[in-house]
Amino acid sequence: MGRVIIGMDPHKRSATIEIINEREKILGQGRFGTDRDGYAAMLKLGRQHKDRLWAVEGCNGIGRHIAQRLVADGETVLDVPAKLSARARLFDTGQGRKTDPADAHLRRDRRAARRRSAAGCRR
Repeated sequence: MGRVIIGMDPHKRSATIEIINEREKILGQGRFGTDRDGYAAMLKLGRQHKDRLWAVEGCNGIGRHIAQRLVADGETVLDVPAKLSARARLFDTGQGRKTDPADAHLRRDRRAARRRSAAGCRR
């Protein structure tokens, strides 16, 4: 099994994720609460994949609470700035409207994850 990227669109009380492999095949997805049980279920789904990377929107903003929990649990987290997500959404769909599943899909976009610095979020 190769590396997977887990894209996340975080909110105060929920997080939508999508897991893809190197061939961009979707391996899993879901919406989880940010309470203890929801977070544990999301982490369990992510940890089914040994070589993983979490791409979280706004590690220094709306995604900070969940990014810090992931880092504290030993996960590798990359920050995907909201501005980059909006631009990718526009180029990918031809419009800039936001939906959680679409944003989770964009969050895991390898090109976006490679272009940015992970300062402040990486373990």
